[in-house]
Amino acid sequence: MQQLAVIFDADGVLVDSYEAHFESWRRLYGELGLEYSETSFAADFGRTSRDILTRSLGDVTDERVRELDGRKEAYYREIIREHFPAMDGAAELLEALAAAGVHMAIGSSGPPENTAIVLHKLPGAKHIEAAVTGADVTRGKPDPQVFQIAAERLGVEPANCAVVEDALHGIEAAKRAGMAAIALVGTMQRDAFAQADLVVDRLRELSPAVIRNLILSREDR
Repeated sequence: MQQLAVIFDADGVLVDSYEAHFESWRRLYGELGLEYSETSFAADFGRTSRDILTRSLGDVTDERVRELDGRKEAYYREIIREHFPAMDGAAELLEALAAAGVHMAIGSSGPPENTAIVLHKLPGAKHIEAAVTGADVTRGKPDPQVFQIAAERLGVEPANCAVVEDALHGIEAAKRAGMAAIALVGTMQRDAFAQADLVVDRLRELSPAVIRNLILSREDR
């Protein structure tokens, strides 16, 4: 049987992290004496923290970026560690994919410490075979590097992979990697995902059969 894989973004896909990330950014920018709105947060969604900081603060040193990035992510981990907000249907989908022999990985822009919490707290995460984080890449989404590395670690051809994402940058990265792109509505409206191969409102709409059919039926394979 042909080996297939699903690569999940973590934030907004496996963990309902929207509020926790927004609050952590709001705290950090508040310390800097700056406002940070939900509009800004939506525009930044899916980018690496260092991309966001460089764009919003201008010419800052790498050392300063690392310092602020670390502080923001520590706030985030503090928030989700107290109450882990798993996405509805995530655990069940992971179990179903594992039972069907589908390989799985995480492809996230976040730091490895964040992904470690997901792997520890999310039921069904024991089936995830590889995790690629912001520490593993030199180019953030929409560059496809994170998904390319995930496919390589799984030993599955990009054309046989599907990516589940909730951000436009992630969908673009998946398409540029030559993978099927599944958009999960939540942080963005459905009509924003015209580039996706499939758009779903809930993870419960996905199954091994739906994902397998999507991958194998794509014209650009």
